[in-house]
Amino acid sequence: MRPLLGGLVLLLAAWFGYALMTDETVAAPPMNFTSSQDCRECHADIYAEWEQSHHAISWTNPAPRLLSNDFAKEDCIDCHAPRPLFVTGIGERVLPRQTRRVEGVDCISCHQLPPQADGTPGGMAGTLTNMSAACKPVERRELQSPDLCAACHNQHKTVDQWRGSSFFEGLDQQDCNDCHMPIVESENGRHRSHRFPGGDVLAMVQSAVELTGEPVDGQWVLTLANVRGGHSFPTDERSRAADVFWRPLAAEGAQPGPWRHLHRMRSPYRDEVDIEDTLLLADEARRIPVTTATEGAGEPVAADQPIEVALFYKRTPYWSDPENPDPDGEAQRVHRIVLEP
Repeated sequence: MRPLLGGLVLLLAAWFGYALMTDETVAAPPMNFTSSQDCRECHADIYAEWEQSHHAISWTNPAPRLLSNDFAKEDCIDCHAPRPLFVTGIGERVLPRQTRRVEGVDCISCHQLPPQADGTPGGMAGTLTNMSAACKPVERRELQSPDLCAACHNQHKTVDQWRGSSFFEGLDQQDCNDCHMPIVESENGRHRSHRFPGGDVLAMVQSAVELTGEPVDGQWVLTLANVRGGHSFPTDERSRAADVFWRPLAAEGAQPGPWRHLHRMRSPYRDEVDIEDTLLLADEARRIPVTTATEGAGEPVAADQPIEVALFYKRTPYWSDPENPDPDGEAQRVHRIVLEP
C-alpha cells in the first residue's frame, strides 16, 4: 500500500509542476502592447485619470500646436509624442516616435520595457512584479524617480530647478511625485494619480506663490514669493508666462479702469536673445515697486493711493494686443489683493 501511495504522491507532484509550466498566465510571454487603449480594460480608473491630463493631449493641444507651427519645430515632437523612456534611457533626452502620436505622452511612453534579446516583448515597468497579469509588470524603482520625468521636463531645466530648491535639500523633502502624482483612493485601491495636476489646475498655481504689498518710503511695494513651487515659477514650457498688473481701486459701484502691466516672469526661447529670463526662482521672494510703467519705469505709485493688484498666469506668452493687453480675457487670475492707505 505504501509504495502505491508514494507513487501517487510523485505523480501528483509531477502533474502540478507540469500544470505550473503550462499555465498560460505564468508561462505565456507578456502581451505586445501597441496602444494605450490596450491598458484600459485592466486599469480603467488610472486610464480615466490620464484622459483628463495634459499628457493625454500633448499632441492635440491647440497651444503647443500653435507655438510649434503645427510641430514644424521638430524638436517639440520629442516630448509631445515620445518613444518609451525605458527604451531611450531614463534621464536621457527622449526621442520622437513615428506612430500613435495622437496618444501623446501615454501609458506606453512611461511603462513599456525594451524587448528581450530574442525579440519577445519585455513587458511593463510597474511598482510591483506580477507575472500573473497580462502585461507581466516588473518592479522598476525608476518609475518613482525624478529622472524619469527629467527626460522631457528637464529640457527647460525644471528638474535642475527642483534640485536647487528646499524641496530637494530641506527638511521637508518632496519630489515630482509628491506634488504631481499624489496618492489617491479608487475602487481598485490606492495608487498615484495619473491626472498629473500642474499648471492647468488653478488651486495648484495659487498654492505655489504668495502676493503681498506694503508701503515703503511712501510708495507701494509688492512681494511675490515662490513658497510651494518646488521649482521656478512659471516653469517647464517657455510658452508660459506670469504677469503682475495693477490699477487704481475703483469706488464702490464704479467701473474699474484698465489693468496696467507691471512685471513679467518668463523664460525666453533660444532665439529670443533680446528677452531676459525673469523666472521667479524656487524659494525666492521678489520685491516689485509699483510704478506707472512696466518693469520699474515711470513714476512711483504713492502709498496714499488705493490700488488693486493681480497676478495672472498665461499658457501662451503673447498678447493679442501687446500695447493694451487684456489679462482677464486671455489669462488666468491667480491672486488679487487690495492695497489701501
